[in-house]
Amino acid sequence: MSDPVSSIRNLGPAFEQACTRAGIHSAQQLRELGADEAYSRLLEAGTKAHFIGYYVLVMGLQGRPWNDCKGEEKKALRQRFDQIKTGITKAPQSKLVSELDAIGVRVAPKDLKPV
Repeated sequence: MSDPVSSIRNLGPAFEQACTRAGIHSAQQLRELGADEAYSRLLEAGTKAHFIGYYVLVMGLQGRPWNDCKGEEKKALRQRFDQIKTGITKAPQSKLVSELDAIGVRVAPKDLKPV
């Protein structure tokens, strides 16, 4: 059995749940994907983009404390984070929205009214 995502330094149960929603089910899988690809998958699965969450992941995969990121290294990570955010297409919030999108009908969940 593989180690859980939460076995990686800095990453707790909430991060592990977000990884599960993104199809990342183990610490090994997360390490193999690397921080940038894993964070892209998290965003695509609906996780809200947050720079601190990104650099906590980077530091954790390096085995470093989350607050060890400073100065020029932090600036470089911010640029990578911004590039990741720019290239993401978020998953639809529901299957119905996804299927309407597929036939060319643009809606948001707030547009759907209960019957």
